[in-house]
Amino acid sequence: MAKAVDKGFISDFRQFFFRGLATLLPTVLTIIVLVQGYQFVQENISIHITRGICWTTVWVSNSFDFIDPYPVVTEEDIKIYRSEIDVTLSNEPLENNDKRRIARWMMETEWASGPNSFIGFGVAIVLVYIIGRLLASYIGKKTWKLFEVAVGKIPGFKHVYPYVKQLTDFLFGANKGKIDFKQVVAVPYPRKGLWSIGLVTGGGFKKLADNTQEETISVFIPSSPMPVTGYVVTLAKREAIDLPLTIEEALRFTVSGGVIVPDHQVIPGHEIKINLDSDGDPVVKVPAV
Repeated sequence: MAKAVDKGFISDFRQFFFRGLATLLPTVLTIIVLVQGYQFVQENISIHITRGICWTTVWVSNSFDFIDPYPVVTEEDIKIYRSEIDVTLSNEPLENNDKRRIARWMMETEWASGPNSFIGFGVAIVLVYIIGRLLASYIGKKTWKLFEVAVGKIPGFKHVYPYVKQLTDFLFGANKGKIDFKQVVAVPYPRKGLWSIGLVTGGGFKKLADNTQEETISVFIPSSPMPVTGYVVTLAKREAIDLPLTIEEALRFTVSGGVIVPDHQVIPGHEIKINLDSDGDPVVKVPAV
């Protein structure tokens, strides 16, 4: 009896543990991605903007008599700076440049963490927006085009920049809508008789269409269960079967390994049922054909 109780507890624990894991994992991973993205911007972009703000604030507040110096440097701050940061700084009365250096250190220390650290992040976002607006103008486009031509002549840089630009244009460019997946099809891949779900990406190559005398299409076939990878095939359009599916339905079908079929495409009597055995493991029951 004790073994049966232990086995039941282990089965229940395993079942509900994986159910809780499946529920919480997407949220946790999303938070991790967002936090990592914030840290990347903060450590590589925002920190430099914050230092620039601190330098400008200290310089302006200490250069004009009608503005009170900020931050105010006390004798205690000077002692801490001398003992912890710059031991070579003499104990004699400080020059203005020395006081400004200590003021910048105080301000950067305060703004490196806490609520003030979000200022540099917010400024970085605003600057990216302003740059995007400027580059959208006629003069901005021409100026950026000249910059890219110059970059394309730099040894080493010219072998990397064009491919990075293609990737960023694909993900964020203004013309990315032209390469969005628009249609779901079934194609005979990897051989005739086997059908794969694919997403139409374009019309293929002109040379190929001319040689075959047929209209062709390029199809991206996502892998399961990671649809961000896959294969691209080009085939005659007549060989592809249009499917009445949305892009989201096709991706759900791929990610689930074919288990999640849209209700309007389920064959009556062919529903796949997933139950749990006594140990809590999934048991797939496929109806007889």
